[in-house]
Amino acid sequence: MTRHLGTGERIVGTEALHGGTTAEMRRLTIGGPGGGGTRDLVLRTFVDAEHAEDWLHREADALTSLAETGVPAPARVAVDPVAEQCEYPSLLMTCLAGRTVLDDEGVRLRLPVLARHLVSIHALRPVERPRDYVTLTTADTVVTPEAADAAAWAAAIDVIRGPVPPWEGRFLHRDFQPGNVLFEVAHPSPSGPRITGVVDWAGCSWGPADLDVAHCSTVLALLHGPAWGLRFAEAYEEAGGVLAARASERLYWQVRDGLACSEEVRSVARPWRAAGRTDLTARVVEERLDAYVTGLMNALG
Repeated sequence: MTRHLGTGERIVGTEALHGGTTAEMRRLTIGGPGGGGTRDLVLRTFVDAEHAEDWLHREADALTSLAETGVPAPARVAVDPVAEQCEYPSLLMTCLAGRTVLDDEGVRLRLPVLARHLVSIHALRPVERPRDYVTLTTADTVVTPEAADAAAWAAAIDVIRGPVPPWEGRFLHRDFQPGNVLFEVAHPSPSGPRITGVVDWAGCSWGPADLDVAHCSTVLALLHGPAWGLRFAEAYEEAGGVLAARASERLYWQVRDGLACSEEVRSVARPWRAAGRTDLTARVVEERLDAYVTGLMNALG
């Protein structure tokens, strides 16, 4: 994709970025003509993904739509969904300031900031609405962790056997969670954590706000402990967000996302350990998922 660089620019350095589960991410340092200044771009590459072309089209379209909003998302530079110019399907975009923060320290302050930002995303009304959301998990594909509370999991599985609750459409990120949110760290604001960017828009969809809230809740539960996952929906409402009116409807979406994670616990935990959270072994994450699903059934069931 070097033909999309400016006249006289060239790639002078690359750095692998951690955290991705479906694609490889690299920061490209671009040198200016005549040895001038540098700028950074990010190359997102799908090396082995069956739906790479679809994901890249969706993400590129989402970035185009977001360019006219106040949501801090990367700007699209170039996209090669079928690997005509690159070795693999790829997306080139601008590099945002900040970094992901996965540590337990400071989660109490970050939680309401995450909630407020998600409310602002759900308030967007793009000219071209993205496709409706898709969920792949079924009652028959759920993987109950070893030593899990069998009764709680059986009850949770029964929840998603039921009909899909009615929902009001919202603009969804579909993977809004700490691993896809960048925070300002170089010069932290005295007023508290500040988000500098939201990345990975490949799953951008149209659907119920509950779905995004449920996903972020699940990830918070696995990263920081079940109590934080159970708290996030409250923080979302405190920030002005609107969820399903009935507790049973909210439970459906929360449980659906928690159970979906059961099928990919090991792949979810791996990039967290690579990013420094070596305490998050597959066993620990499975235990937290069990505690979270059980907590949902106890609190909302």
